[in-house]
Amino acid sequence: MKVKLLTTISFLTYQFSISQTEKLLHGKVIFNNTPLNKVEVINKTAKTSTTTNALGEFSILVKAKDSLLFFTKDYFFTRMKLTSENIKTNNLIVKMIPKPEELDEVIVPAEITFDPLPPDPETVAEIDVAKRDKDLKRYISGYNDGSITNGMQTKFKFSLGKSREKDEPESAFKKLIKKTCSKDFFTKNLKIAAEQKELFIDFCDADPRSKTITENPNILTTIEFLNTKNEEFKKLN
Repeated sequence: MKVKLLTTISFLTYQFSISQTEKLLHGKVIFNNTPLNKVEVINKTAKTSTTTNALGEFSILVKAKDSLLFFTKDYFFTRMKLTSENIKTNNLIVKMIPKPEELDEVIVPAEITFDPLPPDPETVAEIDVAKRDKDLKRYISGYNDGSITNGMQTKFKFSLGKSREKDEPESAFKKLIKKTCSKDFFTKNLKIAAEQKELFIDFCDADPRSKTITENPNILTTIEFLNTKNEEFKKLN
């Protein structure tokens, strides 16, 4: 008789303990304030589950530290570990993130070909001439008004709209620059546009001080000279 009584008391105590710790949690699953229907809500800890209704609402028995999982076809699954504050508030809002849509593969038939448009030689030549003409006009204006250091003492072998003579020998200064500076020194260190690199080197070569640099080559002196000329070159632009 005593054994049965103790068993009954223990069972009632267990049920009372369960009722004290587990609570019915209410919540809502949404995406951009739109309720999501038929989302599977799983209490992984208690091994129970339910689904949301047309309003995205659900109710499930939980306790603190339970893990809830939310599954639906077109959305990434969401995991949440409950706190006592979540249970106390009793109004859980779960926001889900949609999966990216997969586009059908587009197959281009083999018989369809696209012929490249041939370049117009005359248009290309006009653009090239106009571009070089514009750059050289700015260059020579600085030369004439004295804004280039020692500019009046130097003669340039340039003509507007025409390239430099092909048979002109490479100067000693340019040979020194090739040996001293890496290929990307002008674009990365001096921030000079690739198409203006040769123009800048000619600009430096025209300065009488370049001859001194060539006769007494020193990497530090050369870099310092190029930095100084770079400031002058930028003012021309």
